[in-house]
Amino acid sequence: MSGVILHTPRNPLKTRIARTSLAGGTVLTTATALGVSLLVAVPGQATPARAAAPAQAVAATNVAATKISASRKARQKKRAAVAVKFAYKQIGDPYRYGGNGPGSWDCSGLAGTSWRKAGVKLPRTTTQIYRAVKYKVSWKGAVKGDLLFFYGGKSHMGIYVGNGYMIHAPSSGKRVKKVKLAGYYKRHFSGGVRPGY
Repeated sequence: MSGVILHTPRNPLKTRIARTSLAGGTVLTTATALGVSLLVAVPGQATPARAAAPAQAVAATNVAATKISASRKARQKKRAAVAVKFAYKQIGDPYRYGGNGPGSWDCSGLAGTSWRKAGVKLPRTTTQIYRAVKYKVSWKGAVKGDLLFFYGGKSHMGIYVGNGYMIHAPSSGKRVKKVKLAGYYKRHFSGGVRPGY
């Protein structure tokens, strides 16, 4: 249906525009101005057809992004497994301030070297590592290989190894160990990151 109907409205000074959709996609547009009302019927099928192409393009892009994301996730997971395996082998080594191995570690030295063995280079200190790794994680969102930080200045860190445990180099006079992430650590948790992407 298409056409134009002219008529004079009751109030010749009133101006308005109204749109009404009909079955089949036809759109009626009424414009009243300068004492004349125009009623135009326009087929509405063209607009949805144009909109369909961008929607299909977006869907295709999302599928491609999903494939890339899955690939990156798989690669990151393998790297995390290597980092965790290395950290386990250091259990029992003494803590040494500034220790970067082999044989003695501080918390960031252990974390950095573990991930370096997995092919990922990290900065030296806890705060530098937290800033450098862009993928942040929550307490509940941590998975194997994630690096967890504690205290206000993120002055301590450990490697999450799954099932509620982490491996860390605690402090002077102590040794690298695996600990349960119970109430104390939860209270002092200040952030987490996921290297390897």
